[in-house]
Amino acid sequence: MTRNGRPTSRDVAHEAGVSQSTVSLVLAGKWTGRVSPATAQAVHEAAARIGYRPNEAARSLRLGRTRTVLLVVPTLSNPFFGALYTGTARVAAAHGFRIVVYPWPEPAHSAAFGSPFAHEAIDGILASSMALEMLGGFGGTPVVMLDSDPAGVAPTVDFDVADGMRRIADHVLGLGHRHVGHIAAAVDEWTFRSRGEALHAAVASTPGGRVTPARAAIDVAAARDAAADLLRRPDRPTVLVCDDDQIAAGAYKAARALGLEVPGDVSVTGFDDVLLAAALEPELTTVRLPAAALGAEGMTALLDLLDGGTPPSRSLPGDLVVRGSTAPPPVR
Repeated sequence: MTRNGRPTSRDVAHEAGVSQSTVSLVLAGKWTGRVSPATAQAVHEAAARIGYRPNEAARSLRLGRTRTVLLVVPTLSNPFFGALYTGTARVAAAHGFRIVVYPWPEPAHSAAFGSPFAHEAIDGILASSMALEMLGGFGGTPVVMLDSDPAGVAPTVDFDVADGMRRIADHVLGLGHRHVGHIAAAVDEWTFRSRGEALHAAVASTPGGRVTPARAAIDVAAARDAAADLLRRPDRPTVLVCDDDQIAAGAYKAARALGLEVPGDVSVTGFDDVLLAAALEPELTTVRLPAAALGAEGMTALLDLLDGGTPPSRSLPGDLVVRGSTAPPPVR
């Protein structure tokens, strides 16, 4: 028997010579220990032969699921989060889920944070670049944290940003730079704290090394002003290490406004390797973080969590991409 011309689970049961309940167990992936491997294989082969596809809407109703996941990001203006969404949506679509994107307010407070969706029909949450205290706003909904503090109570998929910053430090120190200007993101998040700590530790361990810090919003104009303050110093840094590619773009603008050449007078590095990095002239030395892979791995972990698993936290490596914005320091 078919429904609207489509094979049903009853048809699969008839084809495989088993009960309909056995078909349900096998196709739901819950057969281990209850059905023999040979029977499970027979069910899958029967389903393939007759072209059976499960009715995801009906299955969702039985499981009490909406097949909707909320992706919470700090902003929609940064291209990094577009790539993050792409990776998330690719895995979600392959499993019959849809993604709803929610930019959290700035500043975010846990008491108010959950109110926009605390009662929404969602199965799980992927929260990117958020503080641990924000977990209280999720109301018990299953959550996987992305690019967030791996010491948290929720499963986390993050980047090894400390290693990425150490690679930047090794690169510029290897070129001979000893006075490093650090334009840090003025955002109190784990990912930026980790970058700063790694940079300062690497420079401090180098004889003659020192860091002059500045802070700026992740915004080209704000970064330009912060970089200009560093570059106007009589003992200006010979390299500006920036927490983000947009901040690095601001550093370029500051250098050129002061008549300085990149990298002849001052080297500049970024972090993330968004499209902007290759659009700058000279192209930007930066650390490539695979945002799409982060989204895909995070969605995979959330699917595991929704199925009753305990996905381990994991960290993805970044790659140093050396381009034309770094050179040995000028001779003064």
